Amino acid sequence: MNDSTQSPLRFDDKVVVVTGAGMGLGASHAKLFASLGAKVVANDLGVNRDGTADTSAPVDDVVAQIISDGGIAVASYDSVEVGERIIEQAIREFGRVDIVINNAGIIRDKSFHKMELDEWQSVQDVHVNGAYRVTRAAWPYMRKQGYGRVLFTASASGLYGNFGQANYSAAKAGLFGLTRTLAIEGATKNIQCNIIAPMLDSRMLVGLMPDQYRKQLKPELVSPLAAYLCHEACEENGSLYEVGAGWYAKVRWQRSDGFGQSPLAEVSIDDIAENWQAINSFDQAHFPKDTKEAGAVMYKNLVKP
Repeated sequence: MNDSTQSPLRFDDKVVVVTGAGMGLGASHAKLFASLGAKVVANDLGVNRDGTADTSAPVDDVVAQIISDGGIAVASYDSVEVGERIIEQAIREFGRVDIVINNAGIIRDKSFHKMELDEWQSVQDVHVNGAYRVTRAAWPYMRKQGYGRVLFTASASGLYGNFGQANYSAAKAGLFGLTRTLAIEGATKNIQCNIIAPMLDSRMLVGLMPDQYRKQLKPELVSPLAAYLCHEACEENGSLYEVGAGWYAKVRWQRSDGFGQSPLAEVSIDDIAENWQAINSFDQAHFPKDTKEAGAVMYKNLVKP
């Protein structure tokens, strides 16, 4: 592996905000960006993953280590639910914001039939509303300077679903839609937005995966992808990547060739049943990249007057 201090892909003079930077993946992100020359605002509220209070401020240790290693960083203790304060601090400290890494999150796992409204809403507030508020506060600065990189954090649960995580899955899936739209809206101002779905060691894997395997799901193996997606040399925009255990892959929507008939004709439930195989067959799959491509096949199905 290359020494990050010698990498030509550096972030000198760039300011990066990393939320949830007190431990785990966020801490790994913050340290890597700092080692590559970025000025880091390491944000962490100092709570556990389930959202309960923690009297310690682990982000202080992250910042101290960055400074000890010769990097530049400041700690931010505000909640992402008041994300504008985090961005205001970045502007006060460093005068600009170039990169936002939306990593903060909590979990409130419970099967759907037992899930209460506060357990649903608190997860949406942190993951979706928090990412919105931090990014929305940074957006005008990025537009004005004609440069910005935003990275969101999804999860396999958001892509495929997972028992007991209806709240978390919905939030993570929602962030993908946000990423796609911001990638479109930011493109003319050189603002690129991408999203990663990392697999990391967690308590959810205890008992499901041997310890010697879980230990290989290190956050330090995820952060290089995050860094590259936020580098000015990377042209990727609006893309989703799964990453974990040293494995990296792009994910895209796939659609079957489908079944179509004249929209002027009546369609019955029997027509759907009779053509169910064609509707579900991926033998001739398509990969629409935007709403225009997605709607094109339906437009072709229209009857010309």
